[in-house]
Amino acid sequence: MKKVLFICSQNRLRSPTAEAIFSEYPELEVDSAGLDRDAEMTLCSEAVQWADIIFVMEKSHRRKLSNQFQPWLKNQRVICLDIPDEYEYMEPALIQLLKKKVLPLLGIFE
Repeated sequence: MKKVLFICSQNRLRSPTAEAIFSEYPELEVDSAGLDRDAEMTLCSEAVQWADIIFVMEKSHRRKLSNQFQPWLKNQRVICLDIPDEYEYMEPALIQLLKKKVLPLLGIFE
């Protein structure tokens, strides 16, 4: 079972959508968090260490993640999805984009 962590800024739209979608896959264990202090679920070092693979939505998230959690990122695979903050929670276009970008990287083909 792969442990997958999705990260955005607020953990309100993109990463919770990803968590909801990919938690439906039996071969995945999924979590999400935000990098901002006022995020719904703020990222912690335990979540970074837990994950087998980390997906961030934007390049700025990768930089922030690296700045705030460098000691825990040594052996972590971090992938930037380049998904801008212009989608609503569970918006069909966001779901389609997430599946298109994430599933091949996880070796899951539908």
